[in-house]
Amino acid sequence: MTPTQVLKAEHEGILTMLGVFGKIRGIMASPASIPAQHLDDILDFFKEFIDTCHHGKEEKFLFPALQKAGVPREGGPIGVMLTEHETGRKYVRQMREIKKKLSDESTKALSEFAETAGLYIDLLRNHIHKENTVLFQMADNVLAKEEQDRLVEQFDRLEKEEIGEGRHESFHNLIDTLSRTYGS
Repeated sequence: MTPTQVLKAEHEGILTMLGVFGKIRGIMASPASIPAQHLDDILDFFKEFIDTCHHGKEEKFLFPALQKAGVPREGGPIGVMLTEHETGRKYVRQMREIKKKLSDESTKALSEFAETAGLYIDLLRNHIHKENTVLFQMADNVLAKEEQDRLVEQFDRLEKEEIGEGRHESFHNLIDTLSRTYGS
């Protein structure tokens, strides 16, 4: 498996979770309409799986390898991806803060949460499309097989050391469970 195949497979899980989150966003008439644990689990997924694991693989390993191979960071696709990663982090922080207010049954908090969730969903869907159709094709073309093999090893090590043994699989179980509960 190549590094871009690993990342594209993760994109599939992320897109499924975004579909679930979109459904939840659509049925959130009140904070009590969705179990708080489901929202906590999804926000944890966004922070740990998407940011620490997936974006970690890109930022720590793939993007530097691409830069070394001559792909510019500034004014190029890497810079755009990094900016979008930061925007996504901001949205997740905002949703965590707003979620604390949801127990107040505040319609303002519900509206703010739904708005930020929509921005996050749109951002990530567009981001994934750009990575899959532009950046990853570029990576496949400029990275030698040996470098790609090294990246896959680094991805595996990141999962074990920063996420924890079995945590990646537990997130896939969460995706499956919430997909069955809400559809995707």
